[in-house]
Amino acid sequence: MTVTAADFGYVSTLVRQRSAIVLEPGKEYLVEARLLPVARAAGLGSVGDLVAQVRRAPAAALAERVVEAMTTNETSWFRDVHPFALLTDHLLPALAVSRATERRIRVWSAASSTGQEAYSIAMLLSDWLRGRPGWSATILGTDLSQEVVDKARAGRYSQLEVNRGLPAPMLVRHFVRSGTEWQVGDGLRRMVEFRTLNLAAPFPALPSFDVVFCRNVLIYFDTATRRQVLDRIVRTMRPDGALLLGAAETTMSLGTSLERVQVDRASYHRTASSGRTTP
Repeated sequence: MTVTAADFGYVSTLVRQRSAIVLEPGKEYLVEARLLPVARAAGLGSVGDLVAQVRRAPAAALAERVVEAMTTNETSWFRDVHPFALLTDHLLPALAVSRATERRIRVWSAASSTGQEAYSIAMLLSDWLRGRPGWSATILGTDLSQEVVDKARAGRYSQLEVNRGLPAPMLVRHFVRSGTEWQVGDGLRRMVEFRTLNLAAPFPALPSFDVVFCRNVLIYFDTATRRQVLDRIVRTMRPDGALLLGAAETTMSLGTSLERVQVDRASYHRTASSGRTTP
């Protein structure tokens, strides 16, 4: 059954109010696909029944499950490849020099979904740290959805999930077989902390980061929200820190203090006041 215009409008408003994500007209099919399993899990016959239930109790947990279902995005290991090559080939060598005294690196995966991006970063940092005694690295992974944060924290993935972009040598080196699933090794899990965080709301207290990955999430926000999110992210970055966005995302026309730096086939953003080409 197709989602009615009234139900789509209600869901769109609810999602925008609680996450700032914009569902444009034409996404009715996505609402149907994402919410029908939620309806069935709640013992309801249709998305229409689900929306009616949420209308009656918008403060209940079911409304939160609706928002989480609509804000769960696509993810994979080492997604798009080039940003991770940029990290290992350009950003980390620069940080090896600029952080030589403190010998600590902090990275934020700001839209980490079920954890693949954060653990991908952890694998690269783990390998990089092997030849650097006395250095440490931590990764913070955040997402709006408690459900996906819980999955990320558990670090257990199906064979199908690990097949999506994870090189076999890294699977063998960093994962342990657990029944029909793969468990992220303890070494990586100690490097990564996962928390819920709504990018569209004021941030809680956060440490200062050397590198921030905020990829493929700004495209779901309107212009004003993008500007606000970027301004808040900049305040979490070290003065010479680097921000990596998705390939389709830009800071142009947003009036931020960020400038784009192209490196081979990838790019990152830095604060214009840093005045450098390396982080």
